[in-house]
Amino acid sequence: MSVNTKRSREVQPFQVMAILAEAQALQAQGQDIIHLEVGEPDFPTPEPVTEAAIRALRAGHTGYTPALGLPQLRERLAQYYHERFGVEVASSRILLTPGASGALLLLAAARLNPGDGLLLADPGYPCNRHFARVFEAHGQLVPCGPQQKYQLTAADIEQHWQANTQAALVATPANPTGTVLSLSELEQLNQACQAQGGELWVDEIYQGLNYGDAPETVLSVADDAVVLNSFSKFFGMTGWRLGWTVVPESWVPAMDTLAQNLFLAPPTPAQYAALGAFTPDVMAILEERRQILAERRDYLLEVLPTLGFNVPVAPEGAFYVYADASRFTDDSLSFCARILRETGVALTPGVDFGEYRAGSHIRFAFTTDLTRLREAIERLGNWLETL
Repeated sequence: MSVNTKRSREVQPFQVMAILAEAQALQAQGQDIIHLEVGEPDFPTPEPVTEAAIRALRAGHTGYTPALGLPQLRERLAQYYHERFGVEVASSRILLTPGASGALLLLAAARLNPGDGLLLADPGYPCNRHFARVFEAHGQLVPCGPQQKYQLTAADIEQHWQANTQAALVATPANPTGTVLSLSELEQLNQACQAQGGELWVDEIYQGLNYGDAPETVLSVADDAVVLNSFSKFFGMTGWRLGWTVVPESWVPAMDTLAQNLFLAPPTPAQYAALGAFTPDVMAILEERRQILAERRDYLLEVLPTLGFNVPVAPEGAFYVYADASRFTDDSLSFCARILRETGVALTPGVDFGEYRAGSHIRFAFTTDLTRLREAIERLGNWLETL
């Protein structure tokens, strides 16, 4: 008799974690590894944010907070939406969670019944469909190519919506592609979902890490859309595990009850740290880091095509380049494993992000400095010449 449930067997592991484990093993043996696989930049949390947490700890703020988070942080986020995006959001609609994963956990528990479907772009972040599966719902993957920026469109909603579909989830900027949806596109998506009697959920986790137009929020054009966000990426607080969701007011009581039962409350030190994230000094640090990431992005966009990788859509946000490697492989997992062993460069195979042309795509994370990026490209170039 199997010790695992059917749902646990159907939630697939990150292939990149096996690559990371092998990379770390090779490092332990003395090999120099350049990490371009993990979605975590090489910047520490800004010092004023860490200091805010230290002050809170010294003041004894180590107990539980309310299940939906510190009222003052929810109010500060509402203020942030007003200051940065010109959007009025009631703080009561902003629910703090243990990472954006906690927010998606709440949404899946509150909004997806067994058998429901969640419409998703393929390629996309795999955990989104896995959260649906844990609650006996299902991710409904829609192949999305470069001609549509690897993003769902309103036409996709109309074509692929099924009788059991409850919601569509899009990401802007997106992982793994870095593409961004305009406010017009978001408005059209929301209208398409409403026409089907469904909901639009928008992952804005990489919001602020934009390299073209200024960052936007779907709440500017669709106040009834659901937002998922996080302090991990733009604010540089990955390990603090703090995110949030913005939902309709009528959903809050049920999600409060679920939060009490699922995780009691978000991490208290992380919430006090986040209160220190909105100062001009911190914002200046974050802007400087965004510019550094932009330089890395521009470098990769320049050099990857010279190696034979095609980048049909330049990333407008996040810190990834999703490259077509079909000139070299249709088995991205084996290809990345071989690159790691033979060059010491760790990359993420496209198979981690779905099914559509996944075997011929690779994600490059520009999460290390330019010197190391240049070295990685030199190693790759030399190796590819031997194929």
